[in-house]
Amino acid sequence: MTTEVRVPQLPESVADATLVIWHKKAGDPVTRDENLADLETDKVVLELPAPVTGVLAALKKDAGATVGSGELLAIIEESAATHQAATPARKPAAAPAKPASTKPAPPKSAPAKKEDASGKLSPAAKRLVEENKLVAGEISGSGRDGRITKGDVAQHLDAGRPAFRPPGARADQRVPMSRLRARIAERLVQAQKTQALLTTFNEIDMQALSAIRSRYKDAFEKRHGVRLGFMSFFVKACIEALRRSPVVNASVEGDDIVYHEYYDIGVAVSTDRGLIVPILRDAERMDFAELEKGIIGFAERARDGTITLDELTGGTFSITNGGVFGSLLSTPIVNAPQSAILGMHRIQQRPVAVDGQVVVRPMMYVALTYDHRIIDGREAVQFLVAVKEVLEDPARLLLQV
Repeated sequence: MTTEVRVPQLPESVADATLVIWHKKAGDPVTRDENLADLETDKVVLELPAPVTGVLAALKKDAGATVGSGELLAIIEESAATHQAATPARKPAAAPAKPASTKPAPPKSAPAKKEDASGKLSPAAKRLVEENKLVAGEISGSGRDGRITKGDVAQHLDAGRPAFRPPGARADQRVPMSRLRARIAERLVQAQKTQALLTTFNEIDMQALSAIRSRYKDAFEKRHGVRLGFMSFFVKACIEALRRSPVVNASVEGDDIVYHEYYDIGVAVSTDRGLIVPILRDAERMDFAELEKGIIGFAERARDGTITLDELTGGTFSITNGGVFGSLLSTPIVNAPQSAILGMHRIQQRPVAVDGQVVVRPMMYVALTYDHRIIDGREAVQFLVAVKEVLEDPARLLLQV
């Protein structure tokens, strides 16, 4: 009996995928749910699990091919595996008994075992380890709880390569763009061409927010099992500002403006493959702990390559934090078809005037890039002022004023 292996159904926003690599070759035995191949879309890398246990009879597509939903990739022969498993192995003939030795055999020293780190490998990292025949226990993990990421494996490989180059020699390395990087480039250029992008700035005194976070972070983590960060406050502040300026949460469809009466907030996450924006659905219904858990979960799955396409689709407004990389000021680009994006930046101690006195405060510049076709400067400025007011006086979040 044969079973066909086909490309899984891709979302409407994803036209096709690239067959990056086969992990099995024709004739290899496979087990149910074992990863046969990796499919790279514009947003994520998908694993192709085996639907049944058997033998991989034929590969219908080569690595590097572009494939669409439902396209035939391989055929698995179930009967061959079943027959192979059902055939009992022939027992070897019993060896003639040897006379017992009067001299005890010397004890065998057990070979030293390397620490098994296979359980700490992300899917992308595991693939690199297998392809390069590496020992996972020799690689240091930088992820959560020591998890080994793809970047850790790549760094380990680079460390083992000779750096010698002849004097005066100059080298170039040409590599094709990944589908994700190519898609990012396409969307950024499209946003610049189709939207009238403009950026406005403001600054936020982070002293009150930092004080609240310092005061309650230990109790928050003890109760909810997750650290209290600044991002959940910014998500809450943006939702309050979007309520006051609904057009910032809207989008353009043809000649119409679509006002969204819900708040699906995208939070930009940087991975070794590029920037992706997972979506917090109905963020207005989440409390601080749910927001923090959602953001951390997105970041971990994005870097491990296990995030799903549905989690990257849609969104009405986005937030990106360049401050984690040290950015002091930038102009983010809108994630179309959304109409605005908030850029957070590094918190820096700066002298400011407060009540006629010059004091040093932790300050952050914030930037709002918006589509000027539907959002006027007045509305953009009012949005940033609302974010500033809420974050400089966090009690407003509780009182909703």
